[in-house]
Amino acid sequence: MAEVDLKYWYLRDHKLFWKLSNSDLKDLCVIVGFKKAFKSEMIYFADEHIPRIFLLKRGMIKICETDNNGNEIIKEIIKKGDLFGQMSLDETQENSSHEYAQALTDVSICSFKMDDFERILERNPSIAIGYTKFMGLKIKRIENRFNNVVFKDVRSRLVQFLKDWAESDGEQIENKVTLKNYLTQHDLAKLVCSTRQTVTTVLNEMEKEGLLAYDRKEIIINDIGLLK
Repeated sequence: MAEVDLKYWYLRDHKLFWKLSNSDLKDLCVIVGFKKAFKSEMIYFADEHIPRIFLLKRGMIKICETDNNGNEIIKEIIKKGDLFGQMSLDETQENSSHEYAQALTDVSICSFKMDDFERILERNPSIAIGYTKFMGLKIKRIENRFNNVVFKDVRSRLVQFLKDWAESDGEQIENKVTLKNYLTQHDLAKLVCSTRQTVTTVLNEMEKEGLLAYDRKEIIINDIGLLK
């Protein structure tokens, strides 16, 4: 399939662009970028000179930031259909972030230069409304994660993360859910704001209780309704 056709169907398949006509979508194909990247490849750095907004079509990506000591902090896991990148749409804002995106699997990505995306929003109110809703949900996820860190213990945070992951990316047969495991225990620890040793202990406890089976390739949740 030609690259222009891939761009068209990638955009057509995304709910942000569902209400656009075929001709409008074809116009977008002229300005949208397309990229495939391999596992572990860097996708972007926040301090790049040309800010872009990315749309993930296939695969999984982790959004990270380095602290003042050079330690990696995983801020978010990006899945199919998610947007990421320069989300503020504010070119005048000085960007001192050490944020970057790295592929957890092989990925396919569409992207827009930020100024091009702003013009798309100006010309298409339906896309602007959809983008606003998307940003609202993103902020809500951040608030929920913060509340989990403050009010829940490590096991509860890990269980909630696994449930959310199962809902968005799991293969479910009746109550059994299988997840392709793209994350190390160290990654999981960063995502639930804990240590690798603590996460390893909690996973071992849940395995002994028969709640799940964990290895480097997959996580099997025996009964999603009983996971606690």
